[in-house]
This record gives sequence, C-alpha cells and structure tokens, in this order.
Amino acid sequence: MPHRRFPATTLPAFLITCCIALPFPAVAERLTYNFNPDWRLAVADPADAAQPGFDDQAWKRVTLPRAWNEDDAFAKDIVDQSTGVAWYRKRFTLPAAARGRKVFLEFEGARQAAEVYVNGKRMGLHENGINAFGFDIGAALVDGENTVAVRTDNSWDYREKATGQRYQWSDKNFNANYGGLSKNVRLHVTDKLYQTLPLYSTLGTTGVYVYARDFDIPGRRATVTAESQVRNEYGRPRTFTYEVQIVDRDGKRVAAFSSPAQTVAPGATAVVKASAPVKDLHFWSWGYGYLYDVATILKVDGKPVDRVVTRTGFRKTGFADGMVKLNDRVIQMKGYAQRTSNEWPAIGLSVPAWLSDYSNGLALASNANLIRWMHITPWKQDVESLDRLGLMQALPAGDSEADVTGRRWEQRIEAMRDAIVYNRNSPSVIFYESGNRGVSEPHMLEMKALRDQFDPHGGRASGSREMLSARLQQVAEYGGEMLYVNKSARIPMWAMEYSRDEGARKFWDELTPPFHKDGDGPPHKGQDASVYNRNQDTHAIENVKRWYDYWRERPGTGTRVSSGGVNIIFSDSNTHHRGAENYRRSGEVDAMRIPKDGYYAHQVMWDGWVDVEKPRAHIVGHWNYQPGTSKAVTVISSADKVELRLNGKPLGQGRQSERFLFTFDDVAWQPGELKAVGFDAAGKQVCEAVLATVGTPAALKLTPIVSPSGLRADGADLALVQVEVVDAQGRRNPVALDAVTFDVEGPAEWRGGIAQGPDNHVLAKTLPVEGGVNRVLLRSATRAGKIVVRASAPGLAGAVLTLDALPSPQANGLSTRLSGADLPVYLERGPTPATPSYKVTRVAVLPASVEAGSNAADAANSYDDDETTKWVSKPGEGAPAITYRLAQPATLTEIALKLSGWRERSYPLKISVDGEVVFSGMTPKSLGYVTLPLAPRRGSAVKVELNGVAEEGNAVKMTEVANQAIVDTGANTTPKGVLSIVEIEFYQAAAPASY
Repeated sequence: MPHRRFPATTLPAFLITCCIALPFPAVAERLTYNFNPDWRLAVADPADAAQPGFDDQAWKRVTLPRAWNEDDAFAKDIVDQSTGVAWYRKRFTLPAAARGRKVFLEFEGARQAAEVYVNGKRMGLHENGINAFGFDIGAALVDGENTVAVRTDNSWDYREKATGQRYQWSDKNFNANYGGLSKNVRLHVTDKLYQTLPLYSTLGTTGVYVYARDFDIPGRRATVTAESQVRNEYGRPRTFTYEVQIVDRDGKRVAAFSSPAQTVAPGATAVVKASAPVKDLHFWSWGYGYLYDVATILKVDGKPVDRVVTRTGFRKTGFADGMVKLNDRVIQMKGYAQRTSNEWPAIGLSVPAWLSDYSNGLALASNANLIRWMHITPWKQDVESLDRLGLMQALPAGDSEADVTGRRWEQRIEAMRDAIVYNRNSPSVIFYESGNRGVSEPHMLEMKALRDQFDPHGGRASGSREMLSARLQQVAEYGGEMLYVNKSARIPMWAMEYSRDEGARKFWDELTPPFHKDGDGPPHKGQDASVYNRNQDTHAIENVKRWYDYWRERPGTGTRVSSGGVNIIFSDSNTHHRGAENYRRSGEVDAMRIPKDGYYAHQVMWDGWVDVEKPRAHIVGHWNYQPGTSKAVTVISSADKVELRLNGKPLGQGRQSERFLFTFDDVAWQPGELKAVGFDAAGKQVCEAVLATVGTPAALKLTPIVSPSGLRADGADLALVQVEVVDAQGRRNPVALDAVTFDVEGPAEWRGGIAQGPDNHVLAKTLPVEGGVNRVLLRSATRAGKIVVRASAPGLAGAVLTLDALPSPQANGLSTRLSGADLPVYLERGPTPATPSYKVTRVAVLPASVEAGSNAADAANSYDDDETTKWVSKPGEGAPAITYRLAQPATLTEIALKLSGWRERSYPLKISVDGEVVFSGMTPKSLGYVTLPLAPRRGSAVKVELNGVAEEGNAVKMTEVANQAIVDTGANTTPKGVLSIVEIEFYQAAAPASY
C-alpha cells in the first residue's frame, strides 16, 4: 500500500503548495553540514569520556536530535522525569577542502547544560537550557578523524557554575525535562573572511540581519536591507564587496544590489549593509507563508569567498489603538498558548521538521493565527515551521511566574538577547515576551532596549503579560492578562492563556462508552477538579463560552477593544495537570494530534481576521447511540440561525447562546443522518454539517502520514501511522474502543502511541483505539528498505501497511541534507485581503465629567483606560451611585462594565439616563467585561447605582497551581454592599461602516 503524505483531511492543500527552490549551487566558499548523524550515547558519567581514545563502542548509536530520557515522555509525570548526566560522542572527518579554514559547531540547544570537547580540548559550557550556542572548533581539529564529546546534565536543580544560581525556568510545572542533545546540530566551514553566526552568548557574534521598510502594501513594494557582521581573521587587511541577491520561491531572482568595496583590518569585525527598493513582492501573511532566499555574498577581487543564504519573509505590522495590524489589515489574535516542548509520546520534542509542520499546521487549519510559546524560547525548528505556515508567534525569553532581580534577571536578559539575535529574520515572530507574569517598568525598558539594539527594524512589539496600568502602557507595546479579558485604546491587549479546562479525547459524553460522567475525577490539591475532567461535549462548549467574551469586545465594538487571546493549550502536554491523568489534557488535539471537538469549535469561530468571513457549522459529538437514547444536540456555528434535520425531517431551530452555540433539547436518537443547516439573517443557507450513523465494527484501517519527501532512513525520521476501526463501508466507528496489536518488520524502531491505561500505553505494542481511532509512531533506522506494519484486533479484519524507508546518504559523520530545507510553504489562505476585516457595530461616547457620592476623587478611575485603578463606593453609604456627564447628548444602546470580582460576583444594578431607568437587573459573571443592553433613551447624564447586595451564588472560581493570587479578581477585598467599577464605557449604535 503506497504511503500518503499529510492527508488532506487533516491539513488541506499542503501537498499542492510548492517547495521553495534552492537556487544557489553549493560553492566552495562556505560549507554547512547536518551534524546530526552517527552519535553514540551513554547515560553515565565515565572518566575520560572527553578523550578521543575513549572506548564508546558499547554505547547506543543514535541520530540527533535525541533526548536520552525520551521514553519518559507521557509515561511519567513531569516531576518524575529522569535526570542526571549523559554523554554524547561523535567521530567525523572533514573534507580536504576544509583544511586551514574556519570551522564552527552550532547547537540549536541542549538541556540543561552542555560541556563541549573536541579531540579532548574543552571548547566551552552552555548552561541555560534554552538558547542556541556554538563554538569555533578549528584550532582543536586534526587531519583525518576528529572526536566531539558533549557532557550534558539535566538535573532539575542545576546551578550556574559561576554564580551558583538556579535558572528560574527549570520548573517542574511547565518545562518538560527532555535531557541532552534534543535539538539539531550543524557544522559550518567558512573562509577566514566570513559572515558571523548569530550565536551571541558563546561566540559574541550577531550574523546576518534582513529586513524591509517603506512598505507600499497595495503597490507590493518595500525597501529591503541586508546587514552582515563580517570578521577578518587573516593576518592582513582584506578588501571586499558586499552583494545581495533575493530569489523568490520559484527560483527567480527578483533583486540584486550591493555596497561599495570596503576594507576590514586584520582581527577586526565590521557591520556592512546594502539596501534597495524591491517591487512585485509577495508579503508574508496569515496562512500565506511566502518566503524568499536572500543571499549575502562577500567577494574579493570579484570572486565569492563567503555566501550566506537567509530564508525570510517581508510583512508590515502595526500596534496601536488597542489593535494589531498585519499588512495594514486589523487582525484579532486567535490561537493557542502552546508548551514550548510541543512534545509527542516516547519522543519528547525531538521530532523531524516535517512533523513540526504537521502539528503546527493543524493549529493553522483550526484557523489559529498566533502561537504563544510558553515560558521559554522555542527551538529553531518550530520557529521556522511557523514561518513556512504563515502563523504568527510570540517569542518569550525564559521565566516562570514572576519578575525577578539580581542574577536571575540577568539570566533572562541574556536569554532574550540570544533569542532575538538568533530568530530576528523569522517573519512569524511578531511579539517578544518579556515576562509570563508582568515585569517592572525598568525591566520592560531594558527588554525594549534589547529589541532596539538587535532588532530595530523587524516590526515586532516588545511587551509582557499584564502591563495593564496607564504608566506601563506607555512603556510596553502590548499586554494582557492570563485568564481574563482586557481592553485598551492604546496598546493591544490580548489574553495570554484562557480556557484551561481539561478533558480526554476518549470521553464523548455521559451516554457513550465508557460512560464518563462529566467532571468525574479526583480532587486537585484538595479542591474540586470537575472542570479538569470534562468530556468532549462540555469541553467544546466551554471553549465557545470562553471565546465569546473576547469576540464580543473585538475591534469595531468601541474605542477600547480586546485584541483577542490564545487558548491554553493546542496539544495535550506532558506538563503540570489537574485532571485524573498524569499529563495535561487541555489540548484541542490529543498528544498524537487527533482532533477533539474543541478543535472544530475554534475552526468555526475563528475563520476570519476579526469578524467571521466564512460561515461554518459543526455538530458536537457523534451519532451512534443505543435505541431509546434522547440527548441535547449542540451545534457550533457562525451562521445567524441553525436548523436541525434528522433523516430529512426538520427538528426546528436551535436556541442561540454565546453567539456561536445552538442547542436542540431532547433529540430522540434514530439511526441515519443528522444534518445542521446554517442560514444568514436574510434566510439564505450559508453552511451545513452532517453526522451519520456508522455500522458495526468490521475491520482495521491503517493510514500513513510521512514527510512530503518520504520517510528517510536517517535514524531520526518518523512515520505517523493512524489506525481506525471501520464498518463494512470503510467508515470510522466513533464509539469503538478495541485493543489493537501491532507487529513491525523491517528497518524501523517502534515508538508507539498513547491511550488510557497502565503507563498510558507508552511504547506498548498493544493499545486501544479511542473513539475509533488512534495513532502510533515508528522511527526509521539508518538502513533503507521496506517496513511492514500489521495491525490486528479480536473479531476484526486486520490491516497491513508497507512503508518505504528511502536512503539518506551521509559520509564521515556529515550530511548535506539540512533539516527542513526541502519542506513546502503553505499558501492556501492567499495574500492579505484588501477588504475590511471588521464592521463597526457600536461607537463609544466619552464622559466629560463624573460625580460620586463617596470617594469622588477616585471617580475618574472608572473610565481612565487603566485596569489597575477603580472607583469603589464607601461601605454603609446607602445605595452607592455614580453619575457620568457625557461629552454630548447621545442615544445610548449599551453599557460595558468591568466590575471588581467579575468572575465570581453578580451586581444588582439600576441605570438611568436623565432620570429615566433604562436597565435594572443582575450583571452576569464574565471573563472581565459585561455588556448591559439599555432601553434607548437620548440624554447626557447616566447614573449607575447598586440596587441591593451583590451575590456570589454559583461563583465561578479558578484554581492556579503556581500562585492562587494570579486568579484574583478583587472579590475577596471588595465588600458585597459596595459598588466597585474598574472600567465603564457608554455606546450608541453605529452607522454602517467597515474597516
């Protein structure tokens, strides 16, 4: 059976996109090798392991990237992951052309510390466990065979050798500990006049920087500049010219320009640059990962001596008026706060580049536009993956849950500096994140200064979580809380992580085997953990309810707006957890990237830059039940109305809530077809979704998912194999839970999958499907050939799959096939549309003054665009009230308020305009802001008064693992008999307009 690559059902159109051509022939002036092949690994700390003559023949042969404790991934709780010292050794021989030239080793990272030796000589130590690093190894090399040895130590309590200080981000909550050389390694051979590598901490160098300015988006023009840090290590001055060539994805040269000849003194370093206007550009955009190859060339006497090819894209950004703009179009942040480890069972983070694209591409296919990597900088492979896909990303430095001081702050500054230098050519990097729980004003200024020094022209905002106060908004360029909705008329505010509930993919609902009652599970730290043991129905519905608060405050809804947010997390993660399992199940896909219903919920709600641009519908759940079953059916849709039909018979229209939820109560199950049909406001059908009853299980079906270039026999490539239980017509049975046994023949290593059961079935060759489907991983060997996979289950017809492992040549420990270089870019969404991304639905009316019966000096805090200030009435003053005088009379239609205790507390309010009551009732609980509809009344004086005592019945409280203060909304410090307004806004209906 021939293998398929990136099935269209999971990643549409990936195969029909074109690969970027590699237009530059291999030339003698610079050689770059894949240094991943043919290492040996021992989990031990033997004496003399750094010496070239050390006998390592009994050590395990591996291809990098490879965490030495990969077997722990998802089998063990994060706190129990194996730690200690492991050695990696490698022998290699350089080609004769490298003799007498500069030679550098580049590591994309190591965990936690890595001490590197070449032929027994110590090259240096890297300790922070995050950033890329490298060494100039030329002086240690010998003719013939050379030996590299690396001692790694991933102890949780590892301390910096020079200071004794621990690293804040070595944290057992979120930073899964995949130890050793778990990222790619490259080797570079250059002339002694060369462009440096972007490895600041170990080499002190910054490399190449390419950027665009003077954008004309409609005219598809910009001025492109390339800068290179050039070093002369000859013993005499060198005069050279600097040339730049820009080549598009089809291999066509679109621009060439140069700078005048210049001379660099011996031992000196200089920055050279050249720029020129370039026309007919394809601007990088959401879902349009258009990239160019920019060659920067040093020529001496007209002959090239060094050429560096930088793959990058060009796009324009803007951060103002509470909004983000990409290529002059407003875009609301819609995406995921993903663990930087982005891990897989029994593998950890060390997957091939195509599998990074597959995983991240699924996030894009759910209509996400932003990945916020959590706590620490991701590895280069994931950064470049988002470049190819057209997914924006927020890049952190390294931290835990608080601002820090002293050496710990210096460590964060160094991590941010190195991350900027290493990743500043990636167009997908839109935000630099300075802190996961806010930083001080002086620290924010330091982080901005780093950006201004090393990436002044990249169009990237420097900010941090929180940054809510007016003062911090004058320093930071974006902000936003972790769990709640924030708004601003100044810098963009987007939620750094929301919707943290957990639920296993195995559980559809309470009526489907294994009949998991929603919320069943052990307490978490002595507290109720029901929301961390959801089933797919309630998990998806909760995702909709949470997003609704951000959608409601989107651009177009007033002067102060929310710039969106990111849901935590995208894929189930081997990090801290609150539910019944020993790993986190908050993902919209499981650990094998099989979608849950919440995945499709986001696909429906997020299909647009701001407003929904493509109506969709999704029926939550399945349609295989027992006779006599009756259940509520939920349809998630962006249509205005939804009708349900069962076997062609109309069942009426759904009850709409939270804009996107349509509920149909007590639907009696019948076998057949359940169809949801969506209509716009005018009654025109705009979308539909179908569920069908599937027949009894009859057979197993295997489907391979491999790289677009095929499975490579390099000892590191992976094949993802999907197994399904299908009926006689080949349709997946959604309630099957059969145990499947696998057998593998040929040059491959079994890595398996995950399911509920002992040790989560990690590495087991028998594991159950869940909801009729599961997946397993195979790792290639270093020998090409056929791999035969057989699957069997009692009572079902078995399945056989044959994979071809293709040769992956390497010689003397070196390969010229660089990771990710041959992967396609994703262009399906097309360039940034020129049309408006949102309609204005309401217009803010500003107050001119305010009067309050008590604490009058603080009254203006209630509309100062600063969510760290508020007005609070004095206890015991009677009916607390505050009156606002509008700048001009207006017919108000709505008021939005952020009230202290917004998540736990409801306030009984009476609102009047010029003395006439326009609202009376209880405020709903929310993620921040509540919108109250008003009876239309033209006037200029708006009085808001507390009409009773606030109540906290059915309060929605949140539990935070690291620090419960993080979820504080002020309810605990605000008496129920007072009125406490954080922010208030007044709106009138908008005239039709789009922006």
